[in-house]
Amino acid sequence: MVSHSELRKLFCSADAVCFDVDSTVIREEGIDELAKFCGVEDAVSEMTRRAMGGAVPFKAALTERLALIQPSREQVQRLIAEHPPHLTPGIRELVSRLQERNVQVFLISGGFRSIVEHVASKLNIPSTNVFANRLKFYFNGEYAGFDEMQPTAESGGKGKVIKLLKEKFQFKKIVMIGDGATDMEACPPADVFIGFGGNVIRQQVKDNAQWRKQAVNIWDT
Repeated sequence: MVSHSELRKLFCSADAVCFDVDSTVIREEGIDELAKFCGVEDAVSEMTRRAMGGAVPFKAALTERLALIQPSREQVQRLIAEHPPHLTPGIRELVSRLQERNVQVFLISGGFRSIVEHVASKLNIPSTNVFANRLKFYFNGEYAGFDEMQPTAESGGKGKVIKLLKEKFQFKKIVMIGDGATDMEACPPADVFIGFGGNVIRQQVKDNAQWRKQAVNIWDT
């Protein structure tokens, strides 16, 4: 388990810190909350568990889950308005401290951009620093699939985003923090991966992450 002082040193030496969103920055899994809202919670939650454990290719799991949910544009908007995601305790302070130190903060998520942008706005993270999947809708608002060209729509996608960030901004050191297998596999190209178990513990990540943390309130007052 990484200590407070070690984690502070890691973050302070980074050019950028990239956070997963579901079960890391927020306490919920966004797709599970959407499934609950649409009345298909049980089947989708099991698929999410297998996908985050690395047992199923991410794009296949995402396709299967969305085929069950079939969310409309209105349902997504109502979910955000009526059941907004809950920030993980300590994340607001952590992001603020990083930003005060001119460390760039990015959200890289296999979840949905509409939800992730809502979270980003609560943390003063610009939408240009958000990478997530885009849902597609027909003109009448019915579900029409998702943008499969987004790097976050497939296994290894978060690593592709980090590689892009390094090439674009010439970052020398990027820290990735998240709870799932798709986060852990982003290192490399991320220079450090911190497995976060404050909301849910993924056994594969617990067993294999070089660094692990149970909470994000890591800054001394």
